[in-house]
Order: sequence, then structure tokens, then C-alpha cells
Amino acid sequence: MSRDFRKLRVFQLADELLLRVYRSSSGFPPAERFSFQAQLRRAALSTSANIVEGSARRTTREYVNFINIAAGSATEARYLADVAGRLGYPLDEEANELVRRYTELSAQLQALLTALSSEPGRLSKP
Repeated sequence: MSRDFRKLRVFQLADELLLRVYRSSSGFPPAERFSFQAQLRRAALSTSANIVEGSARRTTREYVNFINIAAGSATEARYLADVAGRLGYPLDEEANELVRRYTELSAQLQALLTALSSEPGRLSKP
């Protein structure tokens, strides 16, 4: 069963944050381009990509697994944005906003997981 990920608020927020992360991390120091910058971008991309991939899975159990991975990646991105801000990397005031928005996204992903898991027998059905 394919779900339309584009209709999910969690996807819309994750996608918006992905674009913000890419734009705001473009000015990282050259020494961080292949380490810190890449890790932050990878976490942001993983969040959105796992929501998309999970939406195409046949069973709710598989879907929940991918949403779980997306939640972990969102938490990682939040942490990395916080560290970047504390290190003074050129996220400026954007770091605090990214942390706030990733916190919001993490809460929304947890709510989605709760909703998907709350019905008896739901995890074995498409």
C-alpha cells in the first residue's frame, strides 16, 4: 500500500528543514565540508528520505520502522545544528531556529508513531 508522503505534515516540515540545512551549512569552514557539514546534511536528508521510503512500504510494521529511523535522524540533525551553533559555524541565528524546528519535527514523528502503533493488530496490516 503506497501512502502519499507529500500530504504528511511531518514530510513537509522535514523537507523544508532539509533545504534550510543545505542553505545554511554552505558557509561551513572548508575543513568541515567532508565531516561535520556532510554529517548534518546526511541526517537532514535521511529524515526526509526515510519518510518517503516508509510511505511506499506495504505493511504498517515496515512503515513504522522507517518512521522510527526518520525520528532518529531528526534527533541527530537537531543535535548537530546545536553543536554547529555552539562552535560558531556560520549558521548564525539559524542554528537556534533549526534546533527548535527539529524538536517540533521529532515530536510530530513520535505522535505519528504513537498513532500508527495504537490500534491492536495494526502493525501487521497494510
